[in-house]
Amino acid sequence: MSENEKPIKGGEFLIRKTSPADIFIPENWTEEQLMIADMCHDFIDTEILPHMDRIDSMEEGLMPSLVEKAGALGLLGMSVPEDLGGMGVDFKTSLLATEYLASGYSFSVAYGAHTGIGTLPLLYYGTEDQKKKYIPKLASGEWKASYCLTEPGSGSDANSGKTKAVLTEDGKHYVVNGQKMWITNAGFANLFTVFAKIDDDDKLTAFLIEADSEGITLNPEEKKMGIKGSSTRQVFFNDVKVPVENLLSERENGFKIALNILNIGRIKLAAGVMGGAKQAITESVRYANDRLQFGREISKYGAIRYKLAEQTIKTFVNESAIYRAGQNIDDAIAGYVAAGMDKGEATLKGIEQFAPECAILKVSGSEALDYVVDEAVQIFGGMGYSAESSVERAYRDARINRIFEGTNEINRLLTVDMVLKRAMKGELDLMGPAMAVAGELMSIPEFGDKPTDILGNETLYLEGFKKTVLMVAGSAVQKLMQSLSKEQEVLMNIADLSIYTYLAESALLRVQQMIELKGEEACEAQIAIVKTYFYDVADEISKAAKDAINSFAEGDEAKMMLMGLKRFTKTEPFNPKAARQLIATRIIEANKYCF
Repeated sequence: MSENEKPIKGGEFLIRKTSPADIFIPENWTEEQLMIADMCHDFIDTEILPHMDRIDSMEEGLMPSLVEKAGALGLLGMSVPEDLGGMGVDFKTSLLATEYLASGYSFSVAYGAHTGIGTLPLLYYGTEDQKKKYIPKLASGEWKASYCLTEPGSGSDANSGKTKAVLTEDGKHYVVNGQKMWITNAGFANLFTVFAKIDDDDKLTAFLIEADSEGITLNPEEKKMGIKGSSTRQVFFNDVKVPVENLLSERENGFKIALNILNIGRIKLAAGVMGGAKQAITESVRYANDRLQFGREISKYGAIRYKLAEQTIKTFVNESAIYRAGQNIDDAIAGYVAAGMDKGEATLKGIEQFAPECAILKVSGSEALDYVVDEAVQIFGGMGYSAESSVERAYRDARINRIFEGTNEINRLLTVDMVLKRAMKGELDLMGPAMAVAGELMSIPEFGDKPTDILGNETLYLEGFKKTVLMVAGSAVQKLMQSLSKEQEVLMNIADLSIYTYLAESALLRVQQMIELKGEEACEAQIAIVKTYFYDVADEISKAAKDAINSFAEGDEAKMMLMGLKRFTKTEPFNPKAARQLIATRIIEANKYCF
């Protein structure tokens, strides 16, 4: 089997060429998957959006009743096996459901916390007895779940938590004491997954604690900037007795559970914010088509068209990457199952394999949504600042996503850290290709024939983008060695290079596959999206790489790399105005996000 016939590994996109046929694209959803999407869309339209003011005012009992209605439709059990009361869909289909349910504002937060961090630790790490006892109730919505990790003194540094658990003398219970904060769904949860350290352990252990246990108290609901309808409270554990059979997984395995569940949460968040972005674009274009100024619709003005096009480009590119990664994860899970691994363990292993991509997508998706909702408010003008508009709520609600599931700063650092650690373990051969790029800097560049393919230039640009990442990362590792982990600015630059490159490649592969399916003429606007993104991102890559190089290199070494950077990020002349006009025209005519 050749290297390119083997399943791709997480982070390997930097050093391996991927064929368009090797990725999943949203244009290939099955009829069954689209029916699930429609069911989610209908639920949000009928049960959530008409009641947003009631939800945001936290009307007593409303949110838990909505969670129960979602459970009655099977929406809470997408990832739950059928024998435990769920639908048992594959991973990318669960991402699709998350995308469509994300337009429910605060409801989507409650839904995501319940079905993700609330249910999945138990599903993937619980004993058979634990799963049989709790999972069917969680899948139906009879019980609601919450996840208690963060403490006043431990946010990103989760393992520094102070909550303690001590085994009773009779060995039948653990007694838990501590405080948790920013706990989503705390106000109505029936089951908490709580992380604590047993005695003087170095690492956390996870426990399943029923919310009506004696000794649990809650602070009042937090007053938040956005997601106002989402229950967020502090939870106090005062001598709470937990049966020993409610220890989740093994002692000191809690930190590993937290990390693996966060990987899932990151890509699920990316799918969710992409759904929110699509909704905000639809709101933007409908308002622009209705709003008259100086005698015509504002959607006819170039300044507004630029915004609509840029909103669309960022969303399309992120969507391409999200479902590419989702299929990669499904393929990895299938491979582990075929090798004899338990389905739950295989799922965790498959998602862990693509943890770098999950971190990339969380960052890029949340920042794209921030751009989209900010421009939505701008398109609405004064009305966008009014609490009566939907985009005002979207603007406030979006901001939390750069903090949820690990801040974007932490996720940028993680992206680089995970890939470099895999390289050091020999799982990824980064240094070989990096050395090849370093050698190329010393050689005379080759000038081949100009590509004739419609996206041929972009294919060449992508090779340059990858060489840029390898050049900067390889040089930084060699130059800084052990101190690299402390050079956060440089690591952030390398992370941005990786993010831009992954997104660019994903969009390119998607549209190349679309051209194969439908022809160039039918893909005219999608081609414009890819060309515009590459044109813009070449400059972003150049800036991030230049910042990194000038931060750790000097003299002839820096000059050589900067010359190589200029070569690797060079682009041909391109008319971005015409491309954005084409993209904007498509959604203006459709009166909605239509890609």
